[in-house]
Amino acid sequence: MNKPPRCKLFKLYSRRTQPRLCGMKKRYIPCASAAKKMTTQELRQSFLIDDLFENGRLNLYYTDCDRAVIGGAVPLETPLKLESADELRAQYFCERREFGALNIGGAGFINADGKKYALAKNETLYVGRGAKEIEFGSDFASAPARFYIVSYPAHAAYPVSRSGLGEGNILHLGSKSTCNERDINQVICEARIKSAQLVMGHTHLAEGSVWNTMPVHTHERRSEVYMYYDVPEGAFVFHFAGAPDETRHIIVSEGQVVISPSWSIHSGCGIANYSFCWAMGGENQRFDDMDGVKPEDLK
Repeated sequence: MNKPPRCKLFKLYSRRTQPRLCGMKKRYIPCASAAKKMTTQELRQSFLIDDLFENGRLNLYYTDCDRAVIGGAVPLETPLKLESADELRAQYFCERREFGALNIGGAGFINADGKKYALAKNETLYVGRGAKEIEFGSDFASAPARFYIVSYPAHAAYPVSRSGLGEGNILHLGSKSTCNERDINQVICEARIKSAQLVMGHTHLAEGSVWNTMPVHTHERRSEVYMYYDVPEGAFVFHFAGAPDETRHIIVSEGQVVISPSWSIHSGCGIANYSFCWAMGGENQRFDDMDGVKPEDLK
């Protein structure tokens, strides 16, 4: 059977990522073989989300990659409600789902079933399956909160839990000599906040360091999502993706997201230090369940 020409492949992916009337956009992830043949524009159309954070809006993306939902909420004067969508076939968003929300902006709060949880920058709230009424709010519209949301299906219900600054499981990795000195904050994980399958945290690179997740790895049993933030104005990050023997890169900037399927590496190198939020969902929650790749095997 003849393969469709590249232009038809691109039209197919473009058509499948268009927003629907319900307000939830889509990202269908191509297989590793297809990704090897994609242009820069096609890679960005399939793996990158670059319009998540808009003032006064709550934007959601649904991906077939482990059925994750990725969202961004920037409330101003009025709180923003998290509601279900056609894709979920649910009466309310968390009927069969859980999510984590990281605030990367000004002071704000999340109302979960009538209880208010204050969240400063780099603080996280986990909301488990069964929570019905969810709202995102800002303390000051002039300096709004920016909530980054990652959701996966949940087979069990766990209580709402907040993680304040410094309350995660913090790992200090890397060194100045290899330009990858960084603090990893494990927040939603086996050792801290319990969840059905979501694993989530954030990493902060020290001044003078630019590399993250090097040496690289893949997750045969999980997908991962990276959201880059605190990227200095005018700076950017090269996000490296693809199969280890067929690597590709995507240039990302502030507040942009890359979806990483199980077969893809996920690593970044910026022109200045930055932070990023990582979130995983899949078969297990073991942070160290990864398949390492030797640097000399990268192509």
